[in-house]
Amino acid sequence: MEIEVRRGSLLEVEADAIVNPANSHGYMGGGVAGVIRRFGGEEIEREAISKAPVPVGKAILTTAGKLPFKGVIHAPTMEEPAMRTTEEKVRKATRAALQLADGECFKSVAFPGMGTGVGRLPKEVAAMVMVEEIRNFKPKCLEKVILVDLDEEMVEEWKKALEE
Repeated sequence: MEIEVRRGSLLEVEADAIVNPANSHGYMGGGVAGVIRRFGGEEIEREAISKAPVPVGKAILTTAGKLPFKGVIHAPTMEEPAMRTTEEKVRKATRAALQLADGECFKSVAFPGMGTGVGRLPKEVAAMVMVEEIRNFKPKCLEKVILVDLDEEMVEEWKKALEE
């Protein structure tokens, strides 16, 4: 499985689906979730809330609204909105998003930094855990994972993690 790292907007990447580092309630207030809702439309959040609660370690698929994707994968990194997250929660969320993307037979999925915004997990920890989970994942359909973030530090941490 190919892993691509790039600096840029999650919303401008070419992929079948994008991952939202969500909370268990499906509320899309701040961080990446807020941006997805603002550009994709309220229907994404409405559908996520209708499928909640989603425990950390599980993921759900919603419409992508006005965005050019087959769907948005909501993988909770925290139970409550704006809650501090942990290495283990980011590990479980990354794995759940990969499993769902592969289960839907998507060829490509794009992840932002998971748990590094409102979740306040150090970027180097998130990068290490995400890369470990992606490398350990054995896909049936998934061919490419794109790690994309506007934050240059996050991009550099992914590159470091991939070198190890």
